[in-house]
This record gives sequence, structure tokens and C-alpha cells, in this order.
Amino acid sequence: MRQGPLSGVRVLEFAGIGPGPFCGMLLADMGAEVTLLERSGGTFASQMFGGGRKAVANRGKKSVCIDLKHPDSKALVQRLIGEVDVLLEGYRPGVMERLGFGPEACLAINPRLVYGRMTGWGQSGPLAPRAGHDANYAAISGALDTGRRGEGAPWAPPTLVADMGGGGLLLAWGIACALFETQRSGKGQVIDAAMCEGAALLAHGLFNLQGIGAWNGQCVLDSCAPFYDVYQCADGQWLSVCPLEPQFYASFVERLGLAGDADFAGQQYDATRWPAMKQRLTEIFLGKERAHWAALFDDTDDCVWPVLTMAEAPQHPHNQARQSFLDIGGIVQPAPAPKLSRTPGQVHSQPPLQGEHSVEQLLALGLARHEMEELLASGVLIPSSASNMKCNICPEVMCCDGNELQTLEL
Repeated sequence: MRQGPLSGVRVLEFAGIGPGPFCGMLLADMGAEVTLLERSGGTFASQMFGGGRKAVANRGKKSVCIDLKHPDSKALVQRLIGEVDVLLEGYRPGVMERLGFGPEACLAINPRLVYGRMTGWGQSGPLAPRAGHDANYAAISGALDTGRRGEGAPWAPPTLVADMGGGGLLLAWGIACALFETQRSGKGQVIDAAMCEGAALLAHGLFNLQGIGAWNGQCVLDSCAPFYDVYQCADGQWLSVCPLEPQFYASFVERLGLAGDADFAGQQYDATRWPAMKQRLTEIFLGKERAHWAALFDDTDDCVWPVLTMAEAPQHPHNQARQSFLDIGGIVQPAPAPKLSRTPGQVHSQPPLQGEHSVEQLLALGLARHEMEELLASGVLIPSSASNMKCNICPEVMCCDGNELQTLEL
């Protein structure tokens, strides 16, 4: 059995894009057995991020490929639903109902089922049926507007605010809560996770500042302050500079030799002097390369750190010491997080090829050899894309190599 805090939890994930696969990855990292129900041809995500072994969000999962539009597929999928603890889907409202796998139908099959739904706008409301993407959901939530620099354009890191943080991560949290409650009640329930609401939740602290009148277009946290911003260095690289607290700021100013400067010696939070201070810091940091500044502040609490690229981050000594990144199949990626002391998360396997585990998973349902042959012949079960796939369960089972059936010999 897999190790991890979610060991023993079985998840059926209907393949989708973005936050849904990320949620499934989080569950798999923590030990859940996630069966990825894929459709032939893949999804937009597989085209954009790469499918098969390169699909980071599918690490640790097992893939079964079924044609959900085939009239004979419904009974097979219902059998899968009856055996899992969690169902995870990220389609537009109404799609699962039209397929015959809406919450009511699935809970009738499996009353303990935790049914996780991931959408941009939620299952209800006037925007529910509309399309959208990360920045759209963050825009409606109010969170995107907080990403502007002064009077500049609103901006947020791609796919992080709504899709991943407000979407997949919040859905995983909801699933964990629901699983905990199911242990007491013996009943399942539906989780309606909306990315626009998750993005707003992530911005709770900024709404707090708005509520007390501290978010007024020139806030210390929105890069207006000279001591909370990024600065370019002589080599074109960047520094993050964040000495907010007075004691850190005092040390920062002294380290730069500015303790006697009239603009820096006065009140740190006197915003009338911020433009002049920022201009001075811009000139100073442009005078030396990033490595110089990183070394200057390396032994301080002045909160000055280099802005690392994604290629550089895995090589940083701190990240290496904590094993914060992994190389799986040649793709460097973040390791499971957070770190648990007794039952830590781990990547249990590389991302699967489409349909790679169809035989294994359907055997676990109790399907006989002739049933497997019939499902493959009828097109309900899509042949695996794995070549020379080996079955480690039973030498009698019929598997698929490409489009041709063969009996595997172990």
C-alpha cells in the first residue's frame, strides 16, 4: 500500500485542465490512489503542457482510458465510482449530469462518496455556464486589481492566483475536510469549489487592509514603498527588497551606507519621500551585479534576496538542503509539500501514459478476460498508448500494445 497521510483513500479523477489535475496531484503526493479517467486524444492541458510522462500534474496517478460517449461505458464507469472515496471533476456545470454521472446519480451508487467539483464561477449564479481563465476569475474576485504597481496595469503571476491557489489547492482542502467529516457521519457530500471565490479568499488580508482604509492606492505592500519592491542589477538580474520592520530597515540602510542620507534617515513610512528613495535605490542597485548584492545581504535579516529564475531555484543551497525540487523523467519540478514528520508525501510514480493502467484497474474491479476483450473490441476501453506494456498482475490477461491485442507473457 502507498505511504502518506492519505494512504488508503481512492480517488477517481475525470481528466481535465489546470486546477483539477493539480488537485489530484496534491492528493496523490499525499498517498491517495488516484485513477485518472482519460479520454482518447487527451485534453487541452496535454497539448499545452505535454502529455504522458511529461505531464507533471499526473505524477503518482494511474491512467484508464474510456470513451465516455460510448453507450456501453456508463456501467463500467459506475463500477469505478462505486469503489472510490472521492470523485474529482472540473467540467462546466451540467456536463457530468449529461454524461449520467452527476452528484445525485453518483451518491445513489456510493453514499459515502466525496464529490469534488472544480469550476471558475461555481455551480450556480449568472456566470456559472460561462467560460473563463485564471485572470478572469481573479479579476472578478477583486484580487487581480491588487497586483498593480502604483498606477500601472493590474497583473498577477500566470495561473497561480485563481487556477492553482484559489482553485486546485482549495478543492484539495475541501476534499480533506469532507473526508474527515465522512468518518463521523458515514455520508458523502458535494464540494462546489469556485476559482473566483478561492482567489478572493487568498486575498483576505488585502480585503482586511481595504476595510480599515489602508489600501488606498499607495500601500506598503503594493510596491509603492521603496522598501518593498524589486530592483534591477547591473547584470540585468533582479533583487527582492522587503525590509518592512523598522529594525530590518535600519540595518538595510546602514548596510548600504545611507544612514546619514536625509531621505533615508527620517521616518520610514513618510510616503512623501518614497519617490526620491526609490530613485536612489534604483541607481544604487544598478551599480553592481546581483551576486554582489546577494553576498552583501547574505548574513543579515534585512530581507534582501535574489529573484531566481525557475532554472536557478532548484540549485539554491536552501532548496537543495530541503530537497524542495525533484527530477522525474528529466523534468525538474517542485517536491510534495508541506513536509510531514511521520507520514511525508512522496511522488509514487512518474506520470502515466494514457490508458497505461486500464487492465490493472479493471482487473481490480473483478472484470474477467472475456469482458476485457469485449470492452476493447467495442471501443469502450481505449487501447493503451504504452508500448511493450507489461502486466504484473496476471499472465493470462489481455493487454494492448498500440492498437493490437496480445496476450502478455511474464
